[in-house]
Amino acid sequence: MPKSTALAGALLAGLGLSAPAMPQALPEGAPLPTFAQLEASGATVGRIVVRNGNIFDTSDPEEDNWLFRTANFLHINTREKVVRQSLLFETGDRIRASGMNEAERVLRSSRYFSDVELRVLAVRDNVADIEVHTHDAWSLDPGFSFNRTGGKNSYNINLREYNFLGTGTQLTLGKTSDIDRSGNEFEIANDRAFGTWTRLAYTHARNDDGKREGVTVVRPFHALDARWSAGATWLLNDRIEANYVAGDIQSEYRYRETRAEVFGGWSGGLRDGFTTRFTGGLRLQDDVYAFEPGRVAPAALAPDQKLAYPFIRAEVVEDRFERRTNRNQMGRPEFFALGLTTFLDIGYATKAMGSSRDSWVYSGNVGRGFALADDQMILASAFIDGQFTDGRIDRQQLGGRLQYYRPHGQRWVFYASANGDVLTRPGPSDTLWLGGDNGLRGYPQRYQSGERRGLFTVEERAYSDIYLWRLFRLGAAAYVDVGRAWGGPYQNPTNAGWLTNLGLGLRIFNTRSAFANVLHVDLAFPLNADAKVDRVQLLVKTRASF
Repeated sequence: MPKSTALAGALLAGLGLSAPAMPQALPEGAPLPTFAQLEASGATVGRIVVRNGNIFDTSDPEEDNWLFRTANFLHINTREKVVRQSLLFETGDRIRASGMNEAERVLRSSRYFSDVELRVLAVRDNVADIEVHTHDAWSLDPGFSFNRTGGKNSYNINLREYNFLGTGTQLTLGKTSDIDRSGNEFEIANDRAFGTWTRLAYTHARNDDGKREGVTVVRPFHALDARWSAGATWLLNDRIEANYVAGDIQSEYRYRETRAEVFGGWSGGLRDGFTTRFTGGLRLQDDVYAFEPGRVAPAALAPDQKLAYPFIRAEVVEDRFERRTNRNQMGRPEFFALGLTTFLDIGYATKAMGSSRDSWVYSGNVGRGFALADDQMILASAFIDGQFTDGRIDRQQLGGRLQYYRPHGQRWVFYASANGDVLTRPGPSDTLWLGGDNGLRGYPQRYQSGERRGLFTVEERAYSDIYLWRLFRLGAAAYVDVGRAWGGPYQNPTNAGWLTNLGLGLRIFNTRSAFANVLHVDLAFPLNADAKVDRVQLLVKTRASF
């Protein structure tokens, strides 16, 4: 022991005091404990070290080239304070393994990160230093994107920055064109405004058939243990809507919707593995319909509807999330909610508050996941949304979804899903579509429509180990889709039965950018189409998952 230390100890002993215990590190070479082991020992968080890597790791010889070095040079890394503002823990907090998993999930939800890892750096006296290691994604999207789905083309020409100057701010300025409309759009948004959990967003679009404008100021329940939320939203959307029959426009009308909401919420936090939340506020839904000059008009228009009402929402979330790889993404972790998630939202609109009629307005959702043997998994959910007016159900949609994942082998997964929806006394814009980008990939967009819809898909997914130019991971799929939409005034008069297609697809995962997760290139073959449908459908589209 050093003489100075011994002398200090003797002096303290002479005064009747004891020297503080020296920090005890783990024995040299001992493995670091897991978060679960730290939780069991009652450990707390010590230092938090943030290491935010650039897009490419040039210390890796395979990524040390002039192109990747140039990309790193041009890219502005996410600021350290932005990462710290997104953490769900701080120095002195008790460590919870599920809390660390949740912190990783929250960070991964930011599109400007391509990878996130939380790990233990060191442990002394049951205090653990934590490293938060992130990798940025290329966040500037200056370019052109093209999609072809169901025989129709759509494109984007835009300048979009998902992480402006490393602040987490999203800026969009561009031109879009799809099956419904084309126009120019501007958007600015930040999910951590002023260093808080408040989301600020403004969007404005000027289209060839109208305009869309919206404002959001919301502090959400950002974590399972968050105790309050509050906010306000407003949206105006003025556009032309179309009624389709067999994929062709039959009639058109003008539709103007206004949505506004102000709310506040409270929660007791995470208790015994569950979070319960209550939210209340005021809401406005205003729908206006009109004939559009120069367009083929429908036989009749629905009456305008205005609903202004107070509402209350109750929500329960179970803290049970499991980590998987190679399911909907490729080569990166995914978190699946296998616990109970449910909410019920109900309000009462009255003429006294300016509503066009007295009506109960309700919506709800329930979901649950199931982990089975051999790493199999089932996800089930159901939802309802509608109104109750004059003693009867009105404008209601009821639906459900069932998904099944069964891995076999290291790089193969069998996937199956079943979806069903039914409308009761629907409004004019509540049609259920099927075809093209609605899930029946071998048929034109909106080939079938109706008040009932069923869709079944089986898919064999392959995840290769090809990592092209350290930028793209490649996968493939073979699938069968079976579906039908029927009922109501706009169902397909010549081919209203069940439809089937076979298909093969290539999946290209862009692992380094924030703006294009998965490029789908599909060839789909309809088996019972009419003469107007091409025997081979080419679909090129970017999606969020496999």
